[in-house]
Amino acid sequence: MTTFSDMVNMLGGVPVAGGLGAVGLNGGKWYFCDPTNGTANGDCESPETASNSLLVAYNKCRDGRNDGVVFIAGATAYKPATAFVWSKNYTHLIGATNGLPGMGQRARIVNDAANDLAILFTLSGSGCLFANIQFFDGKDNAADGACLLVSGSRNHIVNCFVAGMGDATASGPATRAGSYGLKVSGSENTFTQCTLGLDTIVRSAANAEVIVSGIRNRFNKCEFRSNSVTAGHLLVSIDNTADMRDVQFNDCLFFNYSTNWATGITDAIGISGGGSTVFPILDALCRFVGVGMGVASTVTHVYGTGPAPNAGFGIATNPTT
Repeated sequence: MTTFSDMVNMLGGVPVAGGLGAVGLNGGKWYFCDPTNGTANGDCESPETASNSLLVAYNKCRDGRNDGVVFIAGATAYKPATAFVWSKNYTHLIGATNGLPGMGQRARIVNDAANDLAILFTLSGSGCLFANIQFFDGKDNAADGACLLVSGSRNHIVNCFVAGMGDATASGPATRAGSYGLKVSGSENTFTQCTLGLDTIVRSAANAEVIVSGIRNRFNKCEFRSNSVTAGHLLVSIDNTADMRDVQFNDCLFFNYSTNWATGITDAIGISGGGSTVFPILDALCRFVGVGMGVASTVTHVYGTGPAPNAGFGIATNPTT
């Protein structure tokens, strides 16, 4: 049985989970996936005998036992043939990377023209830890795109990059209103130091990088990024179809890029639906960067630890010289 301590030793003492808690120490087994150097018949028991398939390693894990998979980074991405559903509870996925923060991780799960999946990856399990993973949706067919769906609850997603709508095809996902990068329909999930969204492909429809519809989800030190001059595009869409309590954003960057300072999106956050209550809470360290970009479509519902919310919501600076 490979324990968490064994896993760290096998990887040359590199603390692949970093300060993320003693996952797997309570009876959990760990398995290894290496799309670059692994083999189709690898038994997943060590880095040297890793499988090149994440699905093979995942299938060895037991539901609810704090088992986990170490995804060894490299030049080759993992491209699932069918939509990947991670449904086992307390089952963890850790990327063994160089510690690159925020974006660009080389432990990659990719959707492209070859597999063209409707939803690349669904995390429906609860109590899971995901760290150091890149999810990239580069499919190019004329259909809505969906990169990562988190429908489970009480998961912790750390230092992951969710890059949806990543193809520039004229009729592809970036041109369709139903596309998104990340959707969080589960409750009480926490995202820490993640990059959510993509600023290299122009969005030409009123879609969203992130959709939140679950209760009490948290975003800590995250970056929300896009590239759009479409007024109705959103960095975060809060789909208030039920009593959501609150959605918290702590020390987050909301960034929309537009070429040559063209007028970009109208609002960073959109609040829609007919639900009874939602309180988006922004702390004083949140930053908003984008030409003409306001904070939220309904600022009276937004609470912050800075100045009282109003039409301008707080203080922003845009140097003129």
